[in-house]
Amino acid sequence: MTEPCDLSAVEARRLIGAKKLSPVELLKSCKARIDAVNHAVKAVTDTIWPRAFKEAKAAEQAVVAGDDLPVLHGLPLGVKDLDDAAGLINSFGSPIFAKNRSKQDDAMVARCRAAGAIVVAKTNVPEFGAGANSNNPVYGPSGNPFDPERTPGGSSGGSAVALATNMLPICTGSDGGGSLRIPAAFCGVVGFRPSPGLVPTDKRGQGWNMIPTHGPMGRTVADTCLLLSAQAAFDARDPLSRPIEGQMFLDPAPIDLSQLRVGYTLDWGTCPVDTRIATTFRRRMSKLKSLFRSCEHIDPDMGRAHEAFGVLRATGMLNAQRANYARHKKLLGPNMIANYEEGLRYSADDVSWAQAEQTRIYRTVQSVFEECDLILSPTLAIPPFKWSQLYMNEINGKRLPTYYRWFSLTYMISLTGNPSLSLPMGLEPTGTPFGMMITGPAAADLFTLRAAHAIEQAVADDADLRRPLPDLKKLARVPRITDEYKVTTPPLASDPWRGI
Repeated sequence: MTEPCDLSAVEARRLIGAKKLSPVELLKSCKARIDAVNHAVKAVTDTIWPRAFKEAKAAEQAVVAGDDLPVLHGLPLGVKDLDDAAGLINSFGSPIFAKNRSKQDDAMVARCRAAGAIVVAKTNVPEFGAGANSNNPVYGPSGNPFDPERTPGGSSGGSAVALATNMLPICTGSDGGGSLRIPAAFCGVVGFRPSPGLVPTDKRGQGWNMIPTHGPMGRTVADTCLLLSAQAAFDARDPLSRPIEGQMFLDPAPIDLSQLRVGYTLDWGTCPVDTRIATTFRRRMSKLKSLFRSCEHIDPDMGRAHEAFGVLRATGMLNAQRANYARHKKLLGPNMIANYEEGLRYSADDVSWAQAEQTRIYRTVQSVFEECDLILSPTLAIPPFKWSQLYMNEINGKRLPTYYRWFSLTYMISLTGNPSLSLPMGLEPTGTPFGMMITGPAAADLFTLRAAHAIEQAVADDADLRRPLPDLKKLARVPRITDEYKVTTPPLASDPWRGI
């Protein structure tokens, strides 16, 4: 029998509006699922049940009264532990903020609450969201729902796990080098990196920096769009924000795939890819190519994208961590210290070059869309590794030059700002999910989502390609994951790029 928490967000909202599902019953079901499996994977870090049930009861009364209901009415929401949600601890995964209980919502969370969402929980992250894992000194690690000894990725890892295990129907995330798409790929859910500014924030430290973005996650494309419809808005406090009506994302009607010209790339010509992932990607493309008008290999000149991203990433850390480094260095982990100090080593000339190279790469990628409508690629180059590793040291036996090179497939598109989505597409050889990255033209967010929705529907009956599901009964029997911040990865060797 399907429990209320197992319903998609879209279906749960439809049933609430039709007076066939009580928001209270949905919340009870979500709490029961969290109680049953969170011990094994630690997706949820803090909850606020008394207030949540009070709000669920009020939501139920609004339904009974026949009130106009907003788009997320009665849906429990998980908020990534980098964003303020009133009444919940916002720790950033750092001992510095371990007791930092937020007094008010940030702008994005406030929009979700105004759209009827019931803010229930915070979801786990790495320290200050850096490193593409979900392991920190405050709460310890999150586990992958398909294998709790493996990482769910990050930094929106807790949100991805909560969705994959049906603890919560909708969860928020953010993405710098891939933090929405990486955990979505590892956990078998959807993560959408929107165009910069589409989901505005009042906390953007470097207002015109288009690499960090907020965005939605969901079990399906439609669920992801439902959340995006509340997140997307105009907010003058965010310099990248533009006038937009979020309701445009409510109905991502599938488009005719047979009319689309698709370009595909395994590695963007420059990224290392594990042979198991390469084999899986080729098999997926052999099945998908008949869906499209054309499907051709592309080979854009990504130039020195790795170096450009490295400079921009490290110097961005200077703004984000300046106060913490000055006041609380002893409480920062070695990863954060190494990232900050790498940023200090770059010159103004390095930053100027990196910005120019980013612009060149942006224009190169946009030129690809003159010949194709979508670009398909693997979301990630490797299967999930043990959560006790903070990062992957090597691929195919070859040592990687930086600790973040293993997720270079996603940061290629972080550099350009194109809308990009990770769609679950079966399992790879280790038995964990494989994610297909779908990238659309600049600013074509709705088109990208509609195309992803159409692909999702086209593969829904294919056992090899449809979204995989974790074994929740087995997960409930798994011993409690540790609360300790245990890592086996060798100390991070800061290896900054040495000039132009």
